[in-house]
Amino acid sequence: MNTIPTIQELVSGNRKALARIISLVENESGGYESLLQQLPYSGTRVTGITGPPGAGKSTLVDMLIENVTLQQKKVAVLCVDPSSPFHAGALLGDRVRMNQWYNHPDVFIRSLSSRGSLGGLNARMGEITDVVKAAGFDHIFIETVGVGQSEVEVAALADTTVVVLVPEAGDEIQSMKAGLMEIADVFVVNKADRPGADLFIKNLRTMLSPDFHRQAAPIVKTIAPARVGIEELMEKIAHHGSVAGNEIKKMQLLTEKAYQLIQKKRMMDIDKKFLRNELEQAMSKKDFNIYAWTAAHF
Repeated sequence: MNTIPTIQELVSGNRKALARIISLVENESGGYESLLQQLPYSGTRVTGITGPPGAGKSTLVDMLIENVTLQQKKVAVLCVDPSSPFHAGALLGDRVRMNQWYNHPDVFIRSLSSRGSLGGLNARMGEITDVVKAAGFDHIFIETVGVGQSEVEVAALADTTVVVLVPEAGDEIQSMKAGLMEIADVFVVNKADRPGADLFIKNLRTMLSPDFHRQAAPIVKTIAPARVGIEELMEKIAHHGSVAGNEIKKMQLLTEKAYQLIQKKRMMDIDKKFLRNELEQAMSKKDFNIYAWTAAHF
């Protein structure tokens, strides 16, 4: 019989306890809520790495891990992968993507399934991130599945959101503006050694011209496999974390998280099967109206 790890084990840096608690939370297993309620406060900052497929996010994260470990610091990475249609688990695994770090004492990598979430994140990502924050890491990176415009949930979770693009994305910028373009705190133009990179960056800067409400996000050129631009990117991430006004965003994130938790708690006693049966009976009446019915019952 597997015993539930303690918060003390988690806080002390026990990696097996961390992995086990993540599994408990992800699967909503018995006792997970009690563990969440015991989590201590942590100020560890979270950086989201997002962007369209093929932008080189995984290679970029690989280089960021290297940068952090060279500073003798600890880093955790949560990778959200597409779900398998057969077992709802992650199709891509951390051993395959970042196998050189798998046994590194200062690195923790966990692949999570998106389980059909259109926002690019696992449904329990907020809770899992809080668990990882309590485990004593200096940096936490979240790499999302890369599904395009709908992948904006990371902005509601990360302290700093990095959007990764490539020069070939020039024709897509206008359509992306409503989604990814508006959530970025830092832009990365990866594979910047490709033709058209400078023109792409120029056009991107034009689009991001600061208006009255917001200062334009910085743009960093990177060539991830060659480690070009990685140091500058880390500096931009750190700078964003120190900018005045981020406390407002932090309170907004906390408010949103509290709202979602309260919403879930109040919906726990709503059974869909029962709801369906009630609706089937109500629909037999000619004057059925879904809005009036909902107002009368809830």
